[in-house]
Amino acid sequence: MRIAVDAMGGDYAPEEIVKGALQAQKEYNYHVVLVGDKEKISQFSGSEEIEVLHTSQIIDMDESPVSAVRKKKDASIVVATKLVKDQKVDAVVSAGSTGAQMTAALFGLGRISGIKRPAISTVLPTDKGGKVLLDSGANTDCKPENLVQFAYMGSVYAESVLGMKNPTIALLNIGAEESKGNELTVKTYQLLKECSQLNFIGNIEPRDIPKGFADVIVCDGFVGNTVLKLAEGLSGFLMENIKAQLMSSFRSKIGAAMVAPSLKEIKKIFDYSEYGGAPLLGVDGISVICHGSSNAKAIKNAVRAAAVCSENGFVERIKNIVQGEDA
Repeated sequence: MRIAVDAMGGDYAPEEIVKGALQAQKEYNYHVVLVGDKEKISQFSGSEEIEVLHTSQIIDMDESPVSAVRKKKDASIVVATKLVKDQKVDAVVSAGSTGAQMTAALFGLGRISGIKRPAISTVLPTDKGGKVLLDSGANTDCKPENLVQFAYMGSVYAESVLGMKNPTIALLNIGAEESKGNELTVKTYQLLKECSQLNFIGNIEPRDIPKGFADVIVCDGFVGNTVLKLAEGLSGFLMENIKAQLMSSFRSKIGAAMVAPSLKEIKKIFDYSEYGGAPLLGVDGISVICHGSSNAKAIKNAVRAAAVCSENGFVERIKNIVQGEDA
């Protein structure tokens, strides 16, 4: 298993990226290829044996993704994606600009035939384990047909990669009733009802996501990204305030020592680094998008997620189900 890692992408690149890649290579015995500035990478890889492919350019977060990908042919994310295209590696992982990674994937890998829009699939923590939310940011404006394809791709990902048997599909909406929502959700509901290959269970409200009522939650990228960022902000706010209250007095500190193990488990549930990254579904190759503030642990888990996607052949499975849908 060969995984390319964009060593220059992310808030803590290249240090945390290199550390995570090294951990993944050691722990899982993958062949990791670090793509980026060789001199900077060597400062953190030390004497460790890991392949490095030198590149001379980086795409910054504030650059126009389309323009940057076209002009910077030697940018780390562009070169790393080309390795997937040329079948020199099985997948690419990056914590850099999401827009640049998406553009590099669309230009370099192309969409799967029949897929109109790619979607970012993010695993959210719930009472019943991780559940899939898509699209979580690739498409701010969608048509009903796009959301139906998201449902198919999310179902394949949940079943083949996350091991969910006959995953349930729900449409994210402002109410459970079939007639609720805007024109997009009402029309999408009708289309999903007619999809016999999907285990569609109807609408789900945002407040029910943490309860794990559905395995795959479908929405457009604007709504999905809003939900994702609210969840991240709220979890951070709660953990910070709980910690502040527990440290506010001598008595509370004694109580904190008693509940510390339970708090660690709760923190682990909300820790995005446990899931690593979010695969970009719908492109003809495996490209895993990581959080910009990914640490070494998140990168290590993202490499693992990319490898599992490749091992389970989920790209081919998406191709097969799209062909069946078209038929």
